Amino acid sequence: MFYYIIALFIILLDQWTKWLIVKNMEIGDSIKVIENFFYITSHRNRGAAWGILQGQMWFFYVITIIVVIGIIYYIQKAAKGKLLLGLSLALMLGGAIGNFIDRLFRKEVVDFINTYIFGYDFPIFNIADSALVIGVALLMLQMIKEEREAKEKSNGENGTHRS
Repeated sequence: MFYYIIALFIILLDQWTKWLIVKNMEIGDSIKVIENFFYITSHRNRGAAWGILQGQMWFFYVITIIVVIGIIYYIQKAAKGKLLLGLSLALMLGGAIGNFIDRLFRKEVVDFINTYIFGYDFPIFNIADSALVIGVALLMLQMIKEEREAKEKSNGENGTHRS
């Protein structure tokens, strides 16, 4: 249940921030937060990351439903007792549903976090996107951790473990 609460928090935060942007800014409006680094910029995206697959809403609906079902399955089956795995899946679930809600009701995703990293104008994104990226990064850490644990266990069983 804990992981679903995290996912719900991400969904609510994502939708609230997007609502604030839609209600208070016109598309293209930008607010400087930290000059040459961080801006709040009202933007819409009808595709996926970096605007790829523009207008392919049915594709996104199907893929998102499959992904959400898969994440819920893994939360139920694999996350018990694995906090890092559960947290990563919760963030990915919240992020996937957050952007799905936009696609379903707005037919586009509201983006607004605009950053310049080392002078590069990074594509504008949102809270759901952030949760997805952080979730995938945590999943990768979990996989590395499990691989190391398996290697240590097999080394210990083979008598090659050194103290």
